[in-house]
Amino acid sequence: MTNGEVALLGIRHHGPGSARAVAAALAQWRPDAVLIEGPAEADAVVHLAAEKDLVPPVALLAHAVDDPAKAAFWPYAEFSPEWVAIRHAVDHDLPVRFIDLPAGYGFAPFTEADADDDDHAADGAGPDELPADPLALLAEAAGHDDPERWWEDVVEHRAPGADALAPFAAVAEAMGALRAEGLGESRRDQLREAHMRQQIRAARRAGHRRIAVVCGAFHVPALETMPTVAHDRALLAGLPKKVRVDITWIPWTHRRLSQATGYGAGVQSPGWYHHLFTAVGDPVPRWLTRAAELLRAEDHPVSSAHVIEAVRLAETLAVLRGRPLAGLTETLDAVRAVLCEGSDVALELVRERLVVGDALGEVPDAAPAVPLQRDLARLQRSLRLKPAAAPRDLDLDLRKDTDAARSRLLHRLRLLGVEWGVPARSSVNSTGTFRESWRLCWQPEFAVRIAEAAQWGTTVEEAAVNKAVGTARSAVELAELTGLVETCLLAGLSGALPAVMRVLADCAALDTDVAHLAGALPALVRALRYGDVRGTEHGALAGAATGLAERVCVGLPPACVGLDAESAAAMRARIDEVHGAIALLDPAASGTGTGTDTDTDTDTGTDTGGLADRWAAALRSLARREPTAGPATGAPGLLRGRAVRLLLDDGRLDSEEAGRRLRLVLSVANAPADAAGWVEGFLTGGGALLLHDPRLLALLDEWLGGVSGEVFTDVLPLLRRTFAGLEAGVRTTIGGRVAAGPLGVAPAVPEAVGELDPDRADAAVPVLAVLLGLGPKIPRQRAGRNT
Repeated sequence: MTNGEVALLGIRHHGPGSARAVAAALAQWRPDAVLIEGPAEADAVVHLAAEKDLVPPVALLAHAVDDPAKAAFWPYAEFSPEWVAIRHAVDHDLPVRFIDLPAGYGFAPFTEADADDDDHAADGAGPDELPADPLALLAEAAGHDDPERWWEDVVEHRAPGADALAPFAAVAEAMGALRAEGLGESRRDQLREAHMRQQIRAARRAGHRRIAVVCGAFHVPALETMPTVAHDRALLAGLPKKVRVDITWIPWTHRRLSQATGYGAGVQSPGWYHHLFTAVGDPVPRWLTRAAELLRAEDHPVSSAHVIEAVRLAETLAVLRGRPLAGLTETLDAVRAVLCEGSDVALELVRERLVVGDALGEVPDAAPAVPLQRDLARLQRSLRLKPAAAPRDLDLDLRKDTDAARSRLLHRLRLLGVEWGVPARSSVNSTGTFRESWRLCWQPEFAVRIAEAAQWGTTVEEAAVNKAVGTARSAVELAELTGLVETCLLAGLSGALPAVMRVLADCAALDTDVAHLAGALPALVRALRYGDVRGTEHGALAGAATGLAERVCVGLPPACVGLDAESAAAMRARIDEVHGAIALLDPAASGTGTGTDTDTDTDTGTDTGGLADRWAAALRSLARREPTAGPATGAPGLLRGRAVRLLLDDGRLDSEEAGRRLRLVLSVANAPADAAGWVEGFLTGGGALLLHDPRLLALLDEWLGGVSGEVFTDVLPLLRRTFAGLEAGVRTTIGGRVAAGPLGVAPAVPEAVGELDPDRADAAVPVLAVLLGLGPKIPRQRAGRNT
């Protein structure tokens, strides 16, 4: 409404109807100054709205200079009334000012814990609970249970009238009735509104005669009254000391607008609102046409006839429900019934892509930014990695310079807390260390994390190096340090490795917990694998990994004694990880055993051979640590069985010896629960050996048949878990053999059909030798002959 020289335009934040009404009111009122609800510091960057490269959705980001984690956002979409007002001002060369309390007060503690009613600005560390929505209260008073639908009917679907200011007068009257009842007003609101009134007075003193004020409708009644200057000064005297802040523009997304907490604004359908604001003519047919195009692109059979029928259905539903026009509810009902043929899965695709959307704004280079942000922008351009709100997969070949640089950038950003890229399963069928796969998705809050990381340096590499060194010095767990070493190698941070390795060496020397050592080893060994393809120097790393492995070999058997079920399960996972790590660290760890149980060293695992032999000795020692006077006197059956299986798989124990050990474990002298744990450890990783060696299956079947009913009930959960982990085909075949019985006899081999062709058999021998690791690589032409 107007008050002399001031037009108060009360709006709903991010409402396309409000945005159109503001545009019409400004065109009719023709103000000489525009005042907008928003942080006062934004006056310094509002001129950038005239830049063609500032493309909404965007947001004002304000953060405390001394503590960037204290940040707040004021997002704007193309359909935001404030953005419309900003564009009107810059297009007509009018002064535009932000009149809300400076953001620096928002980061300072208030004496009263008052919630902010404004869903337009969201503090990054603010509460998740939002205050009551005044529009919801109005909708309830009007007899509507859905405030979104009520707002669409009374505002969004309202045809423009001759008086563009009339709708704002009606909204102001309704808000005045709410404020008269004392609903929603807080101490924080009173301070903000006092500051707004002071800014209106300042605009008058500056000589402006037609002032347009665009603010949340809830504040209009407080700005109409205009109490004395002394009254407002007394209120503002209670403000805390203002914190120094920096402010800039950052890209925003429609998806963030749809989130009601954290950094969002609570707009449930930003993609739909954008369409309502930008579509020319009737928006429903055009939107349904876009939905049909989307569904056809995803191989859904949608024709033009479907679109016509969907439009008719949406309009009919609007009439039946007494609505002036078809809204989002009617349109989605028509999409589900006609275009999606009742499928909620297809409808969810429409919701994600069109109702919400993945639009990402753009910000000009002239926008203020910390040096770290500018370096990141430079790297993104040079590496052709443009941020996008929609998730996308990226496959990298580290043998290529550009891909290797992309990998280093993504790993460095992850170290800095910017999870732009997350490692993903490769879509390319390759197991080489030269290939990486990522899932990229840019989030607006990364701007805050970059501002936080700026304390570590002015470039991405410098910040990552300093962050790595700082993290190493504050680390308390050995596994954290080895993981940090791996990250440094992946990120190409050679400047950080010496300092991190010194801390790692000191920590490893003092740590005597075998579980900690075992948990730290795999990351070091993985880092050694990456070293070759990335061209990094890792001599010190190899020495540290070998030292850790030797200490694990020495300490593993006694560390496994007396563990409870939970600790045993955790240790089994550690043993598997260490086994794989030693296989990479020492190629002799697998496939080179003699097939005999030599027992050269009973307890210490200090064979005179290599690391692989010492690890095998440790496993043999663990396998023999049976409880003699209760569970606390030996290693759990789960770990002993696992040790036997690993020795068997590596060829350091033959199947006859494994069968003997299984027979001893399953004897009546052993506790059934311990025996069931042994079987679980033995079969973990694959049960095909029960099919290849019928004697093992027969022993297991005989033991199960002899377990008493009461004991069987106790061991059943262990057995079910064991066999549930086997391959489906293995379970089916085992069940068939048990049903066919008797066990212990090898299945009959089907009689060969036809005569053996020696030439074709000879051609296959080199290939089998390579697969089994028994021979050199075969020539390419020989491998393909006679196949």
